[in-house]
Amino acid sequence: MGHRLTRIYTRTGDAGTTGLAGGSRIPKDAPRIEAIGAVDELNSALGVLLAESLPSAVRACLGEAQNDLFDLGGELSVPGHTIMSKAHTERIERELDRFNAGLSPLKDFVLPGGTRAAALAHVARTVCRRAERRVVALTRQHKVAPALPAYLNRLSDLLFVLSRELNRAAGISEALWRQGKNRKG
Repeated sequence: MGHRLTRIYTRTGDAGTTGLAGGSRIPKDAPRIEAIGAVDELNSALGVLLAESLPSAVRACLGEAQNDLFDLGGELSVPGHTIMSKAHTERIERELDRFNAGLSPLKDFVLPGGTRAAALAHVARTVCRRAERRVVALTRQHKVAPALPAYLNRLSDLLFVLSRELNRAAGISEALWRQGKNRKG
C-alpha cells in the first residue's frame, strides 16, 4: 500500500466544509458528518478503554469492534457503498451471549462504575448510543443501510455487558440503582 496521507493539513476545510471519500464537499455540521464524527469519537473511546489492563478475550473483542467502526465510518463517508452487513451484528450477538453467560442475572439497573476499565466501558457505551442516534438521524434524510444502526445498537449492549464482565473479573460488586434512595420526605 502506498503512502496515502503525505500531508495532514490541506486547508480545504477552513471555510466549514469537508470532503467525502467520493470527492464531494459538505458542511462540517451536516448530519452525515455528525454521524461520522460520533463513530470516530466512539472508536477513540474504545482506544482509551484498550489502554487499560484487560482480559485477553475482552481486548480481542474490542479490537474487532474498532475495525468494524472504521468500516462503518467508511460506509458513511461513501454514500451507496456497502461494507457492513447483518453478519457483523450477528458476530456481536455471539460475543454478547458468550460474555453474558458468565454473569449473574440482573434484577435492577446498574450504576456506571466499578473498576476504571468498567467505568470506561460505560462511557464508551454512552458514546455508542450517541453515534447510534446520529446514524438514525441521518436515515431520516439519506438512505443508510439498516446494518449500521443495528450494529451500533448491539455494540452498546455489548459494552454494557463488558463493563459487567470487567467488574466480575476484578471481583468488584456492581452498584445497583435504588429508586428514590435520596428522596426526602
